[in-house]
Amino acid sequence: MPTVSSVTLPGRLLLLLLWAPHLTMATNWLSLARLPRSRPVSGAEPCGRLRGLTPGQVGVCRARGEVMESVRKAAEMVIEECQHQFRNRRWNCSTTPRGINIFGRVMNQGTREVAFVHALSSAAVAVAVTRGCSRGELERCGCDRKVRGVSPEGFQWSGCSDNLSYGVAFSQTFVDEPERAKGMSSGRPLMNIHNNEAGRKAILHNMQVECKCHGVSGSCELRTCWKVMPPFRQVGAVLKERFDGATEVRLTRVGSRTALLPRDPQVKPPAARDLVYLAPSPDFCRLDPDNGIPGTAGRRCNGTSRLAPDGCELLCCGPGFRAGRAEVVQRCSCKFSWCCSVRCQQCKNTVLIHTCRE
Repeated sequence: MPTVSSVTLPGRLLLLLLWAPHLTMATNWLSLARLPRSRPVSGAEPCGRLRGLTPGQVGVCRARGEVMESVRKAAEMVIEECQHQFRNRRWNCSTTPRGINIFGRVMNQGTREVAFVHALSSAAVAVAVTRGCSRGELERCGCDRKVRGVSPEGFQWSGCSDNLSYGVAFSQTFVDEPERAKGMSSGRPLMNIHNNEAGRKAILHNMQVECKCHGVSGSCELRTCWKVMPPFRQVGAVLKERFDGATEVRLTRVGSRTALLPRDPQVKPPAARDLVYLAPSPDFCRLDPDNGIPGTAGRRCNGTSRLAPDGCELLCCGPGFRAGRAEVVQRCSCKFSWCCSVRCQQCKNTVLIHTCRE
């Protein structure tokens, strides 16, 4: 195979075109999840050595280094939550063994899976940074002190409300930077920006209220309350619903600007909280290492379900499945002690499992 230095000029141009999406992929910052916790992710020199960051993100890292540990945590949150939400789907957010492209080159395509990852990533950064503010881990932010006064329900706003506005602003600065650098006149940047914002709105529209009662013997004569973010598992579930109802769009010129409108004119335009995508998804059935697709061979499936996504007929893509028995170890005969502990035995049971054929 010829090396890059030995190919002709047209060959070099072709290689650059093939490699460019990989090198500039907006989700490459998720590779921070691969770094050991002992490795610093802030400071002029460490920021410059972080693989996966665009030049603009390196600038954010150098200017606002204290937030980068939260960004690393966000990358870990994205992988864990994505794999939880898609554990029963053909594409299960499997990661590549190495490199800066965590989910593989499948992220190059403008599919609904890519839409979900972008939305989840922007939400994770907002959540992780906001948590850092509320816990006092970041110097430039703290609790949201703007939530004050008496609510229409009659309780007193007080306590440490989550400073989501700071987390959202940083997410827009860091996560959206690669798209703004490309310009907002083409389909993919517009798609990614829309989905990034949809991820942040999944938090904003699901904020919760926590309260504490004050009064004699818990009479709750006065309640003080504060706003908190929803659990990230709930954010992931909301975005998974948006994934299932995502709208296929195409780049359309509207007057002097370009916009993403539904490919099907009978479909209503997507709302700001909806996910949008430009290209249909592959079937994810066959092993495709080059694109980070593991296929479904050997995956466990639900042999009792026909219509659910985890059912063997859907998950296994046609080759069929096999049933077998396996011995599993489970907790059993659990007993509660008088204070705060549970003691269980380990029991071995034989269960029927189904797996997709090769």
